[in-house]
Amino acid sequence: MDRAAFEADLKRDGYNEIVDARLAPGHKPGEHSHPYDVRALILEGEFTIVVNGAARTYRPGDIFALDAKRTHSEWTGPNGVVYLAGRRHAASAR
Repeated sequence: MDRAAFEADLKRDGYNEIVDARLAPGHKPGEHSHPYDVRALILEGEFTIVVNGAARTYRPGDIFALDAKRTHSEWTGPNGVVYLAGRRHAASAR
């Protein structure tokens, strides 16, 4: 999926905050969660996300999604990662 199509899908699905993210090699913040739903398209590099003990590595062209308040851990590959992410905030937080 290309960037324009992904952005259109995000907007259609209510992900109104769209951000470009670049994380350095070695990024590993530990277990955490976010107060919003996330959907992201990997553009460069690798990104591994662990949810409920299951790890999955995402590469360019892959899309990942996390529900708000979903506890997870993450780390980048040897070249870091670049991704386009949409954030969907709960109606009460808008």
